[in-house]
Amino acid sequence: MNIFFEGPVLWSQIDANMHLRHSAYADFAAQARLAMLDRVGMDAMQFVKLQLGPILFREELIYLREIGANDKVTVTCEMTKCKSDGSRWSIRHEIYRGDGIKSAIVNVDGAWIDTAKRKLTALSPEMMARFNAIPRSADFIPESV
Repeated sequence: MNIFFEGPVLWSQIDANMHLRHSAYADFAAQARLAMLDRVGMDAMQFVKLQLGPILFREELIYLREIGANDKVTVTCEMTKCKSDGSRWSIRHEIYRGDGIKSAIVNVDGAWIDTAKRKLTALSPEMMARFNAIPRSADFIPESV
């Protein structure tokens, strides 16, 4: 498993039905993505210096099982699609509750933005080499530019 986040469910993440609120799944996926990028050498401070940032075009959450208060979650990440220059990509996250049951799948489609020009951009060859270190899914689809 490509685990990039493990942590507790906080009280603030629980809804009126006493299970994990919908937006908390997206928050866990985002935290896992940030940890994944950090692990391959693409940390948040580097993005600030390069005036580069990840953006999402689409986020899909598929709920499978409830997660309750005081449970623990584990989040995996795998790239499912990527253009050869890294300009567009898709990542699948799987969220597991403490007993190991898969509780949700979060699929995102994203790109990179030049934060100074406010325009989409490709990755530099150096950053692309790091981005290529992200785990690929078994059903990964390479795309040409």
